[in-house]
Amino acid sequence: MKISVALATYNGEKYIEKQLESVLKQLRIGDEVIVSDDCPNSTMSALVKEIANSDARVKYIEGPSQGVIKNFENAIKNTTGDVIFLCDQDDVWLDDKVKSVMREIENGADLVLHDAIVTDAHLNHTCESFFEKHNSKSGLLNNIVKNSYMGCCMAFKSQLKGDIIPFPKELPMHDQWIGLVAEKKYKVKFLNKPLILYRIHGDNVTGGKTKITDKIKWRINICKNLFRK
Repeated sequence: MKISVALATYNGEKYIEKQLESVLKQLRIGDEVIVSDDCPNSTMSALVKEIANSDARVKYIEGPSQGVIKNFENAIKNTTGDVIFLCDQDDVWLDDKVKSVMREIENGADLVLHDAIVTDAHLNHTCESFFEKHNSKSGLLNNIVKNSYMGCCMAFKSQLKGDIIPFPKELPMHDQWIGLVAEKKYKVKFLNKPLILYRIHGDNVTGGKTKITDKIKWRINICKNLFRK
């Protein structure tokens, strides 16, 4: 099976080289990394283009410049592989990530969510299990109430693309939507094994404090869109 890595970037020059190195050494000839860049003509853009010139598996495309959700949609839309790994620009993949995830896919999973080691900006471990810290659970209702799906820890079969994109409007984040569609229509596997170093630093794109009314509105919107699937 051909592997595609959907990597959304924005001014990621500080970490992108180490991340790509950790990804590429696990891929075969014929696999691909789709880098959708929401800030073209930056230092990072030049760096990725240089890597792409020396490694045909890396394919650089310009993003839509409409935020992280649309940027990931653009990356996923442009993949051509049988299995799609989502990838953030600032983490590091552990050496057995691809092998471990593909084993679960080959055993029948349509989407795999794995655990992560949480680190600081310098990759010092701060938590050995994201799953344990956040009480991550599978199940449709569980993940409507409290999302366990984290994109950088997800991979799924390309057949999901027709169900997940285009992403609905007013999503809190794309990964929850992908996970919930998979919970409803496909076979999901939670893999209790940390397979990335999940780097937490001042520039992460994560949800801050959100009003309860917004949380309720997001969940109503997600449920409406799930009902149509």
